[in-house]
Amino acid sequence: MEKKISPNLTLLALAINAFAIGSTEFISVGLLPMIVKSFHVTLAQAGLTVSLYALGVTIGAPLLTVLTGKWNRRSLMLGIMLLFISGNILAAFAPTFMVLLAGRILAALAHGIFMSVSTVIAADVVVPSRRASAIAIMFTGLTVATVTGVPLGTFIGQQTTWNMSFIFIAVVGLLGLIASSFLVPRHLPIPGKVDLKGFIRIGKNKPLVLSFLITAFGYGGTFAAYTYLSPILEGFGFSASAIVILLIVYGVMVAIGNTVGGHFANDKPLDSLIKMFGLLLAALVFLFVTILIGKSGLGLLAVMLLGLFAFMNVPGLQLYVVQLAEKYVPKDITLASALNIAAFNIGITLGSTVGAQITGKIGIHYTPIFGAGIVLLAILLILRVEKGEVRTLLNEETDCEE
Repeated sequence: MEKKISPNLTLLALAINAFAIGSTEFISVGLLPMIVKSFHVTLAQAGLTVSLYALGVTIGAPLLTVLTGKWNRRSLMLGIMLLFISGNILAAFAPTFMVLLAGRILAALAHGIFMSVSTVIAADVVVPSRRASAIAIMFTGLTVATVTGVPLGTFIGQQTTWNMSFIFIAVVGLLGLIASSFLVPRHLPIPGKVDLKGFIRIGKNKPLVLSFLITAFGYGGTFAAYTYLSPILEGFGFSASAIVILLIVYGVMVAIGNTVGGHFANDKPLDSLIKMFGLLLAALVFLFVTILIGKSGLGLLAVMLLGLFAFMNVPGLQLYVVQLAEKYVPKDITLASALNIAAFNIGITLGSTVGAQITGKIGIHYTPIFGAGIVLLAILLILRVEKGEVRTLLNEETDCEE
């Protein structure tokens, strides 16, 4: 009989894996200048290492969730980490830019299925009142990666070559693999074969479709500017070594925002989200203004505020989708979770692609304001959802009176 593993230890294993995955997801942000020089590509082309990675996650999350529905959860987690390590090794030894992109996509496929599965596990191993907090703990791996993994990977790249940064990520992935083998229970519930009709059920459910759009716009808007954070900081006059330190401070702000966001989203996540998106929009506009006036002190403050609000919405966005799935499509919760992970990365693809186009055509200075416009779309969608909920509630009260 298997010894019972504490839910906190399971969440720790998920956080370690998320740290490895988070480190590679955003490592390109710090390596863009080096990749440009190594492969003689443009800054916009180098941005493909972010946008195509996100596209790989978008495809991997729902597709691999369908294909692995009957797999033992622990065995699946080990397979995910092996795939992840392989992708980063390929990227590390890439002889051409296209091979680098192939390695990024391979790692992204592992990322997609991991986030889909681990979110449901995190929500299931704790009491309902702690669900958003549990998801936030799992996502803390991503935020800690932003605090330490990305800056450390950037520093390694600056001191050696960008290739060594991906080797570092592969080693972190190996640690995640070991953690999974010890801390993920062998006999977790297996969802079983995913009913392909679930795509139809979810696609026909208006609240869920709107929630995916809210995720894509609300989370993705940040990446129009965040993808080019290192060049933006360079534009404020900061040196390469200073940027590594600033990325660490930025990551600390992200970790704080993620924790605070998880706490406030436990109750009424939709109400919390509209406030978080409002603060994020304000931070992006503030960054745009500081770039225009060229004040490095205010620019640094704007970047830190962006870090605080950028990922604050993640636990609430994921919990909201799980709650909607439980209400409308209880047979398809895992699939709905996977599709929301896809929505996160559609948002990254959208934001980073918009950022690339703006950078190439009118300049990197304008990326934050276009990011703010994308976030504004999420706010408008939430207002529409809330208006619909109020209308439904009033109709229900009228029916009760009759």
